[in-house]
Amino acid sequence: MSFEELSAALKSGSGMQRAQSAQNLGKLKDRRAIQLLMTALGDKSSAVRNNAAFALAELGATESVPGIIPLLKDPEEWVRKSAAKSLGLLHAGGAVNDLIGALGDSSYMVRKNVARSLGQIGGDAAKKALERAVSDTDKIVAHTAKEALKKLGG
Repeated sequence: MSFEELSAALKSGSGMQRAQSAQNLGKLKDRRAIQLLMTALGDKSSAVRNNAAFALAELGATESVPGIIPLLKDPEEWVRKSAAKSLGLLHAGGAVNDLIGALGDSSYMVRKNVARSLGQIGGDAAKKALERAVSDTDKIVAHTAKEALKKLGG
């Protein structure tokens, strides 16, 4: 589908069509999609929010970081996971404190992606948080935190 067709579907399609359009807009690598995807971060469909956050990361849209950060507290764990992953891919230094807060998320999947993202972003605060996260009760999260620390040279 063309940019125009995907844009139209993102604005007025069914929830599934909007989610698919958000995903495909990221794959197009067309920066005209950034504003549309930033608007989609507030969509009523969790699948759309999820795909929009990741698509913005695929586009390298660092300007979207302030819109992605609130998704770390989304009711849906898949959205929180994608937000955490996207912030890492965007090397969102301004999101470190929010990511550190998300290390307390009830979902191991979210915590794992937060740990990975903190390793991608780096810095003293991220390193200290990862040092604590190696004691996470979930072995996957603890392992991811250890790997992230290694990447940071810690």
